[in-house]
Amino acid sequence: MNNDYDVVIVGGGAAGLSAALLLGRARRRVAVVDAGEPRNAPAAALHGYLSRDGMAPLGLLAEGRREVAGYGVEIVEDTVVAAEPGFTVRLAGGRVLTARQLLVTTGLRDELPDIPGLAQRWGTDAVACPYCHGYEVRDQPLGVVASGDVAAMKALLVRNWSADVVLFPGTEPLAPADLDRLAARDIRVVPGEVTRVVAGNGRLTGVEVAGQVVPRTALFVQPDFVPADGLLTGLGCEVTEQGWVRVDHAGATSVPGVWAAGNVVDPMAQLITAAGAASRTAGMINHELVLADAEQAVAAAA
Repeated sequence: MNNDYDVVIVGGGAAGLSAALLLGRARRRVAVVDAGEPRNAPAAALHGYLSRDGMAPLGLLAEGRREVAGYGVEIVEDTVVAAEPGFTVRLAGGRVLTARQLLVTTGLRDELPDIPGLAQRWGTDAVACPYCHGYEVRDQPLGVVASGDVAAMKALLVRNWSADVVLFPGTEPLAPADLDRLAARDIRVVPGEVTRVVAGNGRLTGVEVAGQVVPRTALFVQPDFVPADGLLTGLGCEVTEQGWVRVDHAGATSVPGVWAAGNVVDPMAQLITAAGAASRTAGMINHELVLADAEQAVAAAA
């Protein structure tokens, strides 16, 4: 069994597989290590991905795996437990991989508000992104659960898909200018602690605030985005003031040979933009390998 690769990619979502596709076609030895926990697994369909709109998320990954395997990329179903300079990548199953370059595309996790009933609806009729799921619930009674600076903007955004939008901002007051904008767009504000997300017959039916249930058929929630960046920070990659690993325009971190792309460094990236960013990063990785190969050949010829 081969354990030596040009590139090990940690994370086998749209970003990781897109990078693997480019690198495989560049005839690089590539392994993609995937723990099998895609963030969008609960969703019935993905959207906004040209030529794949409406496809099941797991179907996209299966097709991506089939494509990259055709170029000799190895898919390793395991979890990375440690990565060390050099690069040595240790897996939970005991296997140890070595790589000249390391690309991390492990994404993020959604940390939901602690509202009873919300987690059970997550990914179906309680979601985060209106660009991903707004069209499917257009013209329905929609709710927005968000607080702080992003609350009003999220509600104004969702208003593009329905004329019946209610904002549930919790106990944080909204700025007067935001209230004016919301009122001008006929967005109702129901303040107070959200105590429950109500469902019946397998569907979301409302939001409970102060003992009263406001009927809604879908919710757009603002979760906290938590990057799955333990490998990157463990390798000493520099982090921004906002708490995200810093990368340049090509996806290079502050540690030579360590790269990152997709939601692990960009919380706003959608599937198609994460895939595109990772493909660009893969091209830059290959350029680095090409230069290293040339330098090695020069040294050998001296």
